[in-house]
Amino acid sequence: MRVLVFGIGVIGAYLTHVLCEAENEVTVLARDERVDSLKKNGLVIDHHLQRKTTIDSVNAVNALGGEHFDAAFVVMPYHKLRNALPTICKFHTDMLVLVGNDLSPAEFQDYIQKHAPGVRNILFGFQVSGGKKKENRFVCERFGASYMDIGLLHGQANDELMRQVARIFSGTKYKLNWQADMEGYLICHPAAILPIGYLSYICGGDLRKSTRTQRRMMFEASREAYDFLKASGITIYPKGDDAFYGSGIRGKLMKFLYFVMAKTSIGDLVACEHCRNAVTEMEEIDLFYVELMDGYPKEKLSVWNELRSKMPSWELLHRRYGN
Repeated sequence: MRVLVFGIGVIGAYLTHVLCEAENEVTVLARDERVDSLKKNGLVIDHHLQRKTTIDSVNAVNALGGEHFDAAFVVMPYHKLRNALPTICKFHTDMLVLVGNDLSPAEFQDYIQKHAPGVRNILFGFQVSGGKKKENRFVCERFGASYMDIGLLHGQANDELMRQVARIFSGTKYKLNWQADMEGYLICHPAAILPIGYLSYICGGDLRKSTRTQRRMMFEASREAYDFLKASGITIYPKGDDAFYGSGIRGKLMKFLYFVMAKTSIGDLVACEHCRNAVTEMEEIDLFYVELMDGYPKEKLSVWNELRSKMPSWELLHRRYGN
C-alpha cells in the first residue's frame, strides 16, 4: 500500500520502520536536512533493548506533487500540529491518522473535515515507544514490537475500517489496540504522563536521581488525577488504566515499572528524553490539566500539587533545554 508519514522524529521513525517492514511503499515528508540524511543513509534505527540496527529505504521528500496515498500518518508534537493543519489538508488520502498527544482532537477533526473533504476516515493514535535522535540515526526504546492505541474521535470503528488499518501493518508483530473514544483517551493520558514529567524536571532531566519517596509521590499524583477524572464524570480510557494506580496487583506492577524506569537507561529513553526535548508540549499539556482541574477541591490533589510545585518554572525549563 502507498503510505505517507509526516513527522520523522523518534516516534515517527519507528512507525516508518514498521510500515516498511509491512512492505508498504512509504514516503516520508520532512525538512530538507532530514530528507538529505534519509536519502544518503537510509532510515537508521538502533533498537536499544533488541540490540540490533535496521536500515530502511524510504522515499524522502520535502514537498508533495499531488500523489495519492492509501493512508497518511501525521506524527508530531501537539503544539506543532495546529500550524501543520493547512499542509495536512493538502494530502490526497482516504485515511488520515494523527499520532501523538492531541488536546484538541475535535477541533482538528472539524478543521480537516471542512478543508479536506476527500479524507473519508480520520483516526487518532498513540504509539508506545521512545528514544532519541542522533545526527544520522535514531535510538529506539520499545518493549516487543510496540503497539498503537487507535480509534475514531468517538465510537467504535467498523470492521471494514479496522481491516483496512490492519492491512497496512500486515506481516508485522506491531499491535493495534482499538479504542472506542479517542477524545476520552487523549484527555485521560496526561494523568499518567504529567507526574513522570514533573519528577523528571525536578531531577534535572534524570530520573535516576529520584528517591523512593519521590517515586511514591509520582504514583500517588497519578492516582489522584484518575480519581479526579472519575469524579468529573470522565470515562477512563483505556478502560482499567486507573487500576494501575490502586492497591492491587496492577498497582504493584506499576510501582515496579517506575523502579525499573528510574534505575535504568530505559527511563531516560522512554521518559526523560521526551521531557528534555518537548518542553513546549509538556507545558501545554500541563496548562490543559490546570484548567481542567480548576474548581476541584485542592485537598484531593494534594500530592499532585506538591509534586508540580517542586518543579522548576516553565520559563527556566525553556532556557535550560532550549525548546
